[in-house]
Amino acid sequence: MQPKLSIRTSIPLMLILSSGLPAGPLLGAEPSTLTAQEVIDRIKAHTGGSWSGGTVDTFKAGDPSTPVTGIVTTFAATFDVLQRAAASGKNLIITHEPTFYSHLDETQQLTADPVFQAKLAFIQQHHMVVWRFHDHWHSPAMTRDGIMQGMVTALGWEKYQNPGNQALFTFPETDLAAFAGSIKARLNIRDMRVVGDPTQKVQHVFFLPGAAGADRQIRALELPDVDVLVVGESREWETVEYARDAVSQHKPKGLIVLGHVVSEESGMIYCAEWLRTFVKEVPVEFIAAGEPFQ
Repeated sequence: MQPKLSIRTSIPLMLILSSGLPAGPLLGAEPSTLTAQEVIDRIKAHTGGSWSGGTVDTFKAGDPSTPVTGIVTTFAATFDVLQRAAASGKNLIITHEPTFYSHLDETQQLTADPVFQAKLAFIQQHHMVVWRFHDHWHSPAMTRDGIMQGMVTALGWEKYQNPGNQALFTFPETDLAAFAGSIKARLNIRDMRVVGDPTQKVQHVFFLPGAAGADRQIRALELPDVDVLVVGESREWETVEYARDAVSQHKPKGLIVLGHVVSEESGMIYCAEWLRTFVKEVPVEFIAAGEPFQ
């Protein structure tokens, strides 16, 4: 929830809201001198662990010394998200996933690409800074994985979570069709896929948001007390085919593929809430990237 505004101006609030000015500090308010680097330094202090290197959690675009007018958290710094952030007067974008189409945000091959050039130009024109928050938001140095925390809250699964393994859940018995339908409705998913017998009984569920990889996914499905694995995405020739073979062998196993974005996006809602506990100088907002598929 955004903090209540303290209005210190004689200009009527309705005039400000209808003026077409970008959202941000009210007229007459002292501008913040907080820089993007200072925000990231606070994040590092609050996550703990080692930041010595070997991480993708780095600046992807913009000057870290830029004064911050507002912060946006998001699953991905898409062009649409950047436009909405700029329109709201916010210039520090904290993204969970890459900005420039590869895990390491390598751009050498994109220097003449018109889509890349337009995106980079927009960032520069609006004095924006993009920083990725992936490895350490998932880090075991955190009390809880930030993405998992936000997703469990969004799904309403808190009371079903195993205290010794945050990826394992035990539910009242239902069937696969009903369980999958409850997730689809809760997260308002347009495009979700399920492998398994719709009538299969479901009680023990393993949840791996994002793209955990076939090794971890298959190991989870191998567990004798796991009925269903819920993932963000999987290569269709890996975990998907393993699950399909298990079903053909009449093993009580199911696989639910949510889509990468919806399997992690609520974790970045939680990120905005978490940031507001120690960044008070500027507004912090979550902006949804949303499902890419129609």
